[in-house]
Amino acid sequence: MKIHLIAIGGSAMHNMALALYHKGFKVSGSDDAIFEPSKTRLDKHGLLPTKMGWFDEKITSNLDAIILGMHARIDNPELVKAKELGIPIFSYPEYIYEQSKNKKRVVIGGSHGKTSITAMILHVLKNLNMDCDYMVGAQLEGFDTMVKLSHKAPIIILEGDEYLSSPIDKRPKFHLYKPHIAVLSGIAWDHVNVFPTFEMYVDQFRIFKNMVTNTLIYCSEDEHLKTLTKEETKCKLIPYSTPKYSIKNGITTVGNTELLIFGNHNLQNLNAAKLVCKELGVSSDNFHTQIATFKGASKRLELVKKTESSAIYTDFAHSPSKLKATSSAMKKQFKNRKLVACMELYTFSSLNEKFLQQYAGSMHEPDIAIVYFSPEAIAHKKLAPITKEQVLTAFGRKDLQVFTSSDKLENYLKSLTWENQNLLMMSSGTFEGLEINELIK
Repeated sequence: MKIHLIAIGGSAMHNMALALYHKGFKVSGSDDAIFEPSKTRLDKHGLLPTKMGWFDEKITSNLDAIILGMHARIDNPELVKAKELGIPIFSYPEYIYEQSKNKKRVVIGGSHGKTSITAMILHVLKNLNMDCDYMVGAQLEGFDTMVKLSHKAPIIILEGDEYLSSPIDKRPKFHLYKPHIAVLSGIAWDHVNVFPTFEMYVDQFRIFKNMVTNTLIYCSEDEHLKTLTKEETKCKLIPYSTPKYSIKNGITTVGNTELLIFGNHNLQNLNAAKLVCKELGVSSDNFHTQIATFKGASKRLELVKKTESSAIYTDFAHSPSKLKATSSAMKKQFKNRKLVACMELYTFSSLNEKFLQQYAGSMHEPDIAIVYFSPEAIAHKKLAPITKEQVLTAFGRKDLQVFTSSDKLENYLKSLTWENQNLLMMSSGTFEGLEINELIK
């Protein structure tokens, strides 16, 4: 098979390229800019384009398929040429389905926790030598790539994102996977640039629910899911909730199992993963034995550095519900320490002046709460400008610290005393290049 990837440098796309290369396919690709770690990883296997840009001469009739990334525009010259030649064009979720039609498909959906649940399942299956293919949205310890597509694996575990599939395919990604077993972790309005009303957003999960053929595992503590699952459903329904746990000396224990992870949301995720593994034939004892060594996925309440009296954690949290859950987890886990929590308004939703009102009360729990946003990022996304005053009003906390300069934010954090005080950095971005390692020093 000869496959060409348009926008090969993206996080998901370059992992797809590597997965197809390892499967034995002949892979080529193009992009107008490729950054690390994609650049080095593609170059290692001879998949890095020799020249940046789009070249319609790369698109020839001997290609079996084109995989189109979200970064490409609809007038991309390579895409136009592929259409002219009649070459089959797929979004990456669509192509993953094509490669997994004969496998048992497990899809993890929901507004939050998708990556963590998927990572937990993969950690347990790998430790038990249960062969599976997968696609997950973060780099995991012990896994070379974020995507694996093989000929032999009987199961595929897929993180089911509700965002659009490609520039020419406006369906949510998780609508393309047709799951046998699925998880829904919760519904909290996101992606307002695509789903301008909450009702439109919820409807995407309703459609997904109705696609599940065998078993839907859902969080019964989520009010929207409780309503959704009361509607007519053809598959078997299995609810889950937060398990009983204890915290002693900074370690969370469930049953007799001491964990490396913590927080109610992570314990909910653990229960979801446990139920999926049970559906795949893993006993409760085996699950608990293996999950004890799970450290978490990248930037999902990830420990960056700790001392006897302080720690720095990073998290992908950016939506109101995620800010609350992550901050609460830190406060419960470290009851004798103060918490400095800093979040970045970075996504289209969070930078939308109307959606900002959803953040009311989301940063009340930290002892010091900080919000950062970049006016340049807002301009780049072609959104209406927002002001510090708007942010203060939206979050509803009078002592909220608001920064629009990453240098000033860094200087402020360095000026604080860190004895018995933790730092939590929450963003799906990078705080405009702020180096966490500099904070550690």
